[in-house]
Amino acid sequence: MCGIVGFITKKSLPADTLQQDINQMNQTLAHRGPNGANVWLDAEAGIALGHRRLSIMDLSPTGQQPMISQCGRWVICYNGETYSQRELTPILSSHGLTLRGHSDTELMVEACAVLGPLKAIEYFIGMFAFALWDRREQILYLVRDRLGIKPLYWTYQNQGLFFSSELKALKANPNIRFDIDRKALAGYLKRGYIAAPHTIYQHIYKLLPGHILSFHMGSQPQIKPYWSLKTVIQEGRSHSFPYSPAQAVEDAETLINDAVKRRMIADVPLGAFLSGGIDSSLVVSLMQAQSLQPIKTFTLGFHEKSYDEANQARQIAAHLGTDHTDLYVTPQQAQAIIPLLPSIYDEPFADASQIPTLLVSQLARQHVTVALSGDGGDETFGGYNRYAFLEKIKRYHHWLPGLSLGGKILSKISPTQWQHLERFLPTAYRHLHLAERGEKIARLFATTKLEELYSVLVNQWPRPEDLLPDTQTYPDNLWTEANFLSTFTDKMRYVDTISYLADDILVKLDRATMAVGLEARVPLLDHRLVAWAWQQPYTIHQGQTKWLLRQILKAYVPEKIFHKPKMGFSVPIGRWLRHDLKDWANDLLSVSKLKETFVTEPIQQRWQQHLKGHAHHSQQLWNILMYQAWHASHHP
Repeated sequence: MCGIVGFITKKSLPADTLQQDINQMNQTLAHRGPNGANVWLDAEAGIALGHRRLSIMDLSPTGQQPMISQCGRWVICYNGETYSQRELTPILSSHGLTLRGHSDTELMVEACAVLGPLKAIEYFIGMFAFALWDRREQILYLVRDRLGIKPLYWTYQNQGLFFSSELKALKANPNIRFDIDRKALAGYLKRGYIAAPHTIYQHIYKLLPGHILSFHMGSQPQIKPYWSLKTVIQEGRSHSFPYSPAQAVEDAETLINDAVKRRMIADVPLGAFLSGGIDSSLVVSLMQAQSLQPIKTFTLGFHEKSYDEANQARQIAAHLGTDHTDLYVTPQQAQAIIPLLPSIYDEPFADASQIPTLLVSQLARQHVTVALSGDGGDETFGGYNRYAFLEKIKRYHHWLPGLSLGGKILSKISPTQWQHLERFLPTAYRHLHLAERGEKIARLFATTKLEELYSVLVNQWPRPEDLLPDTQTYPDNLWTEANFLSTFTDKMRYVDTISYLADDILVKLDRATMAVGLEARVPLLDHRLVAWAWQQPYTIHQGQTKWLLRQILKAYVPEKIFHKPKMGFSVPIGRWLRHDLKDWANDLLSVSKLKETFVTEPIQQRWQQHLKGHAHHSQQLWNILMYQAWHASHHP
């Protein structure tokens, strides 16, 4: 787990200039690799590669990067972890290769040397973003893992191709322009994140998951997919699925066990995040079952009971016998994180769970260097509440046109009134925070199409053009692309996997963990497991989300402990904005600062409504606040 940077330029630059530029870029990623920094360059070819090292496997000098293959043809610069030793070692041995160390980097570069890059990638299991330079053919390859676990940014400007793990490294190179892309900004307002391949800047891109970019000086970059979730699903479903539910559970456990086992290999202390939910509880259960020592687990708690999952996590940890640490966070501790967010994320990012994710990463890093996470389980195994909710709504979709009047009535209910209504809910459902979601509930009832129902649930500002005159978002064809699937739930899962998962959830995890020099591993996103899960019908079964994972977990943890409604990793942003964060928000939402970018009236109106308790607009306001904070930090 590291940070990578590099460029190849047509300009005839002296070696010391190349050295200076690559060193400046590399230094910006010191947080991703605190254990070492190295560069490699070829002034004649105009190429420079840089690497920041977080030592996880093979701590010796034989694991240093950039790394040259034994034949001398290939140079690799790599961020991530691959777990393909058992598949690749025999292949390399059959070609007479004896590895100098035991790093996955050496395994990868020698596999590319023996098999060629495209064939070698087929064997790579794990998370990776790497640059591979072919010294003979003078071709640079950029490759990103299948599901987008590790980031990779690139741009082709000023007679050169530049790349890095984070945008801040590109900013350290004087040959790159940074002009805000208003279409990307409009998309951000809608979603709360910027969807690949775009970034907040014009002509600077994220390499799409499962894609490879090849570049030869004198020609344009060529980008092609080497893996496609759509293709995997279509090929998998072209065959009948003969499994019984019991057989599916058995096979799922075998696959997940293998994914977890591979990700427990490390030469440094290892632990896991434990939220108390199904995904993290299952990962920890399988880890503990394979370990002779108590696994170190970490949980974040909040004093606000409706946001707190720490007690459930503590019960699970006690049952499994893990070495558990939890931290109850005060509003002051959480709010101290906020000024750091613009520099951590480099571009506007408005998922408020970024705060607890960073805090739990800080906690874990005090004890371990590697932490396994349950991320990806919701998309792969159908875990989001909206899947079950919208599937039920679909049964009565013919009623939807008649519900618009109900939507108008619900829109008149204030947060205070929603809070009163919450008192009549069973305790198990008070985590739904109706006061915070009242506006969205009203919009749901006012919507008549199923696709629009999904959009209401996932989007933040439904009409960005109201804030950005004469600006449209980039075309969004995700739902159209999902039309090859027959069920509404599968369409939602597919769209979430190729957008929300890659561009929100995994971005959040990568930046939060890397900001503190912690490696996060995600066994539930092993691509073999993802492919298998999409081939069978038991992800949502008998009306229950994550049915398969629940069946496996029951063998390790009593069902009464984990069988609770999904809460998510949320924080009381709405309350904080009315109190502790009021002055900070007031400043960023002032008319004088808003008018530099936005039409101010809709934002000011929602801010005043929120402050007075007449409505709850925390999600929309956090969206604007994160842009304003980012802009103030990066473009003062």
